[in-house]
Formats: sequence, structure tokens, C-alpha cells
Amino acid sequence: MSIRIVNIVGTRPNMMKIAPIMEKMAKDEAFQPLLVHTGQHYDENMSEVFFRQLGIPEPDYNLEVGSGSHTYQTAHVMLALEPLLEELKPDCVLVVGDVNSTLAGALVAAKMLIPVAHVEAGLRSFDRTMPEEINRTLTDHISDFLFTTEESGNENLLREGVPQEKIFLVGDVMIDTLLRHRDKARALNALERFGLEPNGYALLTLHRPSNVDEGDVLSGIVDALVQVQEMLPVVFPVHPRTKKRLEEFGLWAKLSHLSRMVLTEPLGYLEFLGLMQDARVVLTDSGGIQEETTILRVPCLTLRYNTERPVTISQGTNKLVGNRSEDIVRAVREVLEGEVRASTPPEFWDGKAAERIVRILKERL
Repeated sequence: MSIRIVNIVGTRPNMMKIAPIMEKMAKDEAFQPLLVHTGQHYDENMSEVFFRQLGIPEPDYNLEVGSGSHTYQTAHVMLALEPLLEELKPDCVLVVGDVNSTLAGALVAAKMLIPVAHVEAGLRSFDRTMPEEINRTLTDHISDFLFTTEESGNENLLREGVPQEKIFLVGDVMIDTLLRHRDKARALNALERFGLEPNGYALLTLHRPSNVDEGDVLSGIVDALVQVQEMLPVVFPVHPRTKKRLEEFGLWAKLSHLSRMVLTEPLGYLEFLGLMQDARVVLTDSGGIQEETTILRVPCLTLRYNTERPVTISQGTNKLVGNRSEDIVRAVREVLEGEVRASTPPEFWDGKAAERIVRILKERL
């Protein structure tokens, strides 16, 4: 009898993580993988284009939860998911990452006594003001299979009392996806579309509440961008929520009038990867991009004061610079004047993480 696994996704980073896992399960007759999309990210650029580009099959079920507060999203995913799991009776529920859909899926499954597998377990920023920190910590403590990306994840889980036999260091599934799609991304010629030269521009992403929800903080970041774009062009795919805040605080016009600031809608995975691998420097507050730039050996300046991915600093090209204007400008200048930091791929960041996950689930289930 095949092993029925319900795989839950809700956001773009989830899709990049689930793609290689779904592919490996689909090729193994031992599995019957089902895909549930919660609809946490729901517009075309933020969701559907990712399914097409990554070759993920159409979701078997879409909960269509949409936007809302953290409580709203978590509760509505739980309410929609419970009857579905009652009907499907899976052998395991697999969740990825640290978003609201991750915690909601794990909670429902755990309460129904269905084994939970958490991919990207054990990461800790030690900052409880981040909703992701709450999501990933709670998910870890109700999961049966904890698949970690780096050694710090194992250490965190053991320190928190998680039994060793539940923890598996498998590597990073986002790197599986990146390595598979690098050439396809470059073939799209995203640089040509934006009139850019390889190694001649900065790439920016910005979406965390700590950076965009306070007018003074966001204004300081915009002041930094004014100076950075004088040094080199800045490509900024603007998250819808960030654009709303920029308009609200009267900063959108300031940005849009800058001659070397390239503002664009959110990009598909392949377009963004194409831009990232040829950037001179990446500025971000995203977790996944810290990992991807480590493998691409592209300097990464993280606009935060902590990271749940310390291996990207110890072995990668990542540096924490915070969100103060002068610190951001100084860090960019240092990158432009210096050499690219050496990067050593962390253990198991070799494109085979999904293979390890599927093999372990097959053995244990």
C-alpha cells in the first residue's frame, strides 16, 4: 500500500522548498503525494507563476485563505484543513518553512494524531518579535520528523529537548531548486530586460514588518537607497505590502523619481534567480536569499540584526548590517571596494536534500 503524504504550501518560499520533494515522491511508487495550497499568497505574480516555473503539479486542493492577520490566516487554514485531512486520512503531513500555513498545518495534523514532518526545522533567530520564530519553534515541538538544513538547527533542537532520533540533517531543499534551475534562469536574459550589466547592479528585497511598518525605519532605508543608487543601479521588485507602506508614508514618489532605481512588480522565481546570480551585491531581509547567495557566492547584506541561518555568515557571503541608513551605505561601499567573501557550501547543500528526506520517510513510514 502506498504512503499517502499531504504536502502543505502557502507562500512563494514554500513552493521553492516543496518542488524537489514533490518531484522525488512522484517518481517513487511507494508514495502517493498530495499537494494542498492554502492560498496564503494568492495573486498571480506571488503564487501561480511559481507553480508553472518550478514544474510543480497543480495543487490537488486549494484552501483559498487569502490575506489577513496572522491569527486570521492560521485559524482559517486550520478550519479548512481539518475536514480535508479527515477525508484524506494521510499517513503523514509534511510542512515546510515557518509561515502561518506551516504552523496551522502542523497543529491540525498533530491534534488528529497524524505524523508531522517539518522541512527546515531547528532554525532560530532568538527573536520572538518575528512571527516566523513563533511558527517554526511551535511546529518543531509537535513534529515527528525534523529535517534540518544546517548543524545549528540540530544544536537548537537538542538544547530545547527534542529527542535525537527525531532529528535528521539533510541539507537545504531551496538549494536543490536553485542548482536545478540556474541555467534556465540565466537563459531568460533578465538583465537585458532591465538594461543591466553582469556584476554591475544591486538587487533589493524588503518586506519584514520590522523594516517596512515603521515610517522612521522605512524612511531611513529609503535615504540609504538614494545614496546606494548613486554608486550603482538598484533593482527592487516591490512586495505589495511594502509598496502600500511606501505610499502610506509618502516615500513612493521619492523612490520612483530616482534615475538608477529600477522598480518592478514581484518577479517569478526564474527571473529573480537570473538577477540574483549576476548581481554585484544583494540587499535583503529575507531568510532564503541569505542561503541562495551563499551558494551563488554573491555578497549579501542582510537588513536585520539577527539571522536564523548562521551558517550563511560563518561559511557564506552574508553579513548582518541592520536597517540604519549609514550602516547600509557603509556596507555597500565596503562590498564595492573589496573582494567577494569566500564561500564554502555547507554540508549537504549539494542538491540532494529532497532525496534524503524522501528516503527517510520511506524507511520510517
